[in-house]
Amino acid sequence: MSFFARFFDNQTASVELREQVAFNPEKLSAILAEQSQHPELNDMVVVSTCNRTEVYAMSDNVDMVLNWLAQKNGVDVKQLQNHVYRYENAQAVTHLMRVASGLDSLMLGEPQILGQVKSALTLAKEAEIVSQDLNRIFEYAFYAAKRVRSETAVGSHAVSMGYAVAQLAIQVFSHPEKLTILVVAAGEMNSLVAKYLAEMGVGKIIICNRTQARAETLAQEIAHRVDVEIIDFDQLAAHLHRADVISSCTGSLHQVIPYADVKAALKKRRYQQMLLVDLAVPRDIDPKIEKLDGVYLYGVDDLQSVIDENLAQRRQEAVEAEVMVNQLATELMTQQKVNQAGSTIHAYREHGEVLRQEELQLATQRIAKGENAEKVLAEFSHRLTQKLLHPTSILLREAAKAEDPGVFELMRDNLHDVMDKRRKPKHEDLSLMDKTIDI
Repeated sequence: MSFFARFFDNQTASVELREQVAFNPEKLSAILAEQSQHPELNDMVVVSTCNRTEVYAMSDNVDMVLNWLAQKNGVDVKQLQNHVYRYENAQAVTHLMRVASGLDSLMLGEPQILGQVKSALTLAKEAEIVSQDLNRIFEYAFYAAKRVRSETAVGSHAVSMGYAVAQLAIQVFSHPEKLTILVVAAGEMNSLVAKYLAEMGVGKIIICNRTQARAETLAQEIAHRVDVEIIDFDQLAAHLHRADVISSCTGSLHQVIPYADVKAALKKRRYQQMLLVDLAVPRDIDPKIEKLDGVYLYGVDDLQSVIDENLAQRRQEAVEAEVMVNQLATELMTQQKVNQAGSTIHAYREHGEVLRQEELQLATQRIAKGENAEKVLAEFSHRLTQKLLHPTSILLREAAKAEDPGVFELMRDNLHDVMDKRRKPKHEDLSLMDKTIDI
């Protein structure tokens, strides 16, 4: 049985196609529960995010997964065939480790994917469709991701605007738990800023948006982590003084945070420092504000230069991470081969014991009937040896016929080593025994 991965991601398929094969957790949970009753395809984990849908499975029928994916999403399988990747065994293990470590992400080194893969495994376990072998592979992938995180810096540098703002705030202010954050506009960019800062443990986030509904949506998404307040857009100037950090990204054609308002806010704060980040183009914040003492003003270009530098650092670290992942994947596959060899050896030993018992019983019966014991024992040893060596002989002949001569040469050399290193009988020497008998 093979371990394999079949997947669609941002590199292999368009967003339109990825939408068609995506699963939300509720839908996926129900489908996996049904799949537990499937006679063949019932050992699998499905990872579905905004950038990828991947199926990891233990099965003898690789094509079955693609058919399953098409059927469950109501898509013609022909539509998927040219956009799906397939990895098996070692390649599949390496791919899973790269995914879990953030090395295969659109944002190199992003940490969220590890949690998403863990959630996917949990869903599959709840549906009781994860074997011990499949679980072992995933647990080892998590171990690999942890090693990459702790032993390389591939995920330590901000490479997105949202994350860069959050990191900048933590650098400027040493105690995030005391910070009040004001996000002006609740679009995609500021939503990321708010989420990152909430995860970093800031004290309060104030959301200022033109529409109440969008502000409430963002508030619901972060309320479990941080104290949230919503204010009307026309109240922005009156609340500026409350904010230690202001992130603005409105998309307005005009400045929404003028110099005079910030100057007044600074006075109300008794000139405690402020960090203002302008993510908008055209700019939301009057650039003259940077002349005010105690005010740090960063724009898109400032952050982009930091991001470009950090991305270069991540790429350098990613080289080391890739080497680590390949080594760990090799270790896992080697361990699996050893385990498989162990089970094969055990089965072969059991087979040998069955043959021994059969031949011993036959020999004992013949001796009990009065046949010559020496002759019976000689035949017993000959028959048992022939039966035990027969499988090895077949393997050697088949290896000799193979296109790759290396297989036969390896088996031949190893057998010669075994024969050369054969342990001698415990008695000193057979000739000595003969002499003793003659006396």
